[in-house]
Amino acid sequence: MIRRLETPTSRCRFGLATADITPPVGMYHRMWGAATHDRSTGVHRPLLATAMAFAPRDVEAPEPPFVLLTVDHCLLWTPDMARIRAAVLQASGLPAERVVVTFSHTHGSGLLDPSRHDLPGGELIAPYLERLAGQLAELTVRALAALAPATITHARGDCRLAAHRDAWDEATGQFVCGLNPEGPADATVIVGRVTDASARPVAIIANYACHPTTLAWENTLISPDYIGAFRETVEREAGAPCVFLQGASGDLGPRHGYVGDVAIADRNGRELAYAALAALESMGPPDADFGYDGPVISGATLGVWSHRPFDASRRAAAESFAVRRIDVPLPYIPGRPDVGQLEAELREHRDRESAARSAGDEAVARDQRALAERATRALARWGSLPPGDRFPYQVTLLRLGDAIWVTAEGEPYQLLQTELRRRFPDRTLLVLSLADGWRCSYLPTRETYGRGIYQEQVAMLAAGALEEVIASAAAEIGEMLPGTNE
Repeated sequence: MIRRLETPTSRCRFGLATADITPPVGMYHRMWGAATHDRSTGVHRPLLATAMAFAPRDVEAPEPPFVLLTVDHCLLWTPDMARIRAAVLQASGLPAERVVVTFSHTHGSGLLDPSRHDLPGGELIAPYLERLAGQLAELTVRALAALAPATITHARGDCRLAAHRDAWDEATGQFVCGLNPEGPADATVIVGRVTDASARPVAIIANYACHPTTLAWENTLISPDYIGAFRETVEREAGAPCVFLQGASGDLGPRHGYVGDVAIADRNGRELAYAALAALESMGPPDADFGYDGPVISGATLGVWSHRPFDASRRAAAESFAVRRIDVPLPYIPGRPDVGQLEAELREHRDRESAARSAGDEAVARDQRALAERATRALARWGSLPPGDRFPYQVTLLRLGDAIWVTAEGEPYQLLQTELRRRFPDRTLLVLSLADGWRCSYLPTRETYGRGIYQEQVAMLAAGALEEVIASAAAEIGEMLPGTNE
């Protein structure tokens, strides 16, 4: 008979700082190729940025802190990401491997591409990015200054908001990026309750994988998508700031999405919030496991369980702290395009768009504008790659007691989190995507290649790249957990 259920716990020092980073109304906003607007027309809910600082519980430990920043934007191109990281590192004095910037990936925030300065509202992008870099640097300093002893208690919930989004359209004979009710969808929500030395909640952390694509081309408002209502609902009920961490959602999106109605985004957010709150309510007191006390004679002989405070060895295990960053060299896709080829494609689509507009064919003009958008983004991706014939894919791992945090570049498919959790079932794993940007685009599963799916079309790495990342991350996790056989 199992007589004790261990509560996944991290004992560390923790600091939090949050700021409103909502862009000015009227800034360039068009994220979707099918959109007909350029400027934002208002704000649905504010965009936020949060810095979380983690450090060993022992203030005398030689390990420097680790800072995770999460930003309510879709992504940043590589040069802009580098400038933001440089500002944060200079302000904090931390080594490069001790800072990771992630994104909620909302598609309602606007595309922050300074090269679009000549488009309506585009002149506001560069000043906004400069201000954002300063805000993130300041948040990092504030979070580090707020470091104090804390306990993070973890629980797992389930939410059916996310659905598989690689769908076969029989009528047109092609794969589309949309609801596939028959495909697998990871429903896991990992919730962390951060409490201070007096057991008062100071933050709620939630890790879930689902593309924030409720709002699409019809939406003209600056929006965090479902994440805004999610945070608001959790904070109202829990009485503490809520931090959302985007999981491995390359093939996951909301069941009801691609709309312009912000009420649907809010409804999606509340669905996730209620799942997270259910997990939160399942938790016992901090620093305590659930153990069997023995029988009590009543009308029946009852087996009584209660929460038991950690002993010294259990506290020590929960205070484990380690940070690792690994580079996984991954091959590029065959037939890697060159910049000149992409520039020619872009000119061709723009010429066709112009001709269609002159002929009054708005349907063709819209499609050519969307294809020109694809070519523009491809130029941004392929034009700023690191040198060499392999991509140096980065994975950062943070061990906090019973939990392992895995941050990965780009947009991996859900297999990254489901497989790592399968290999380490006794550990709480938080898996975060879009770590330090999108420079490698999507990481689909090996079998996804060859089907003509959108994620494969924009992927920059060859088939099998995701599986190599999983193997490398699993090996590193195994080394961080002595005695673990994955």
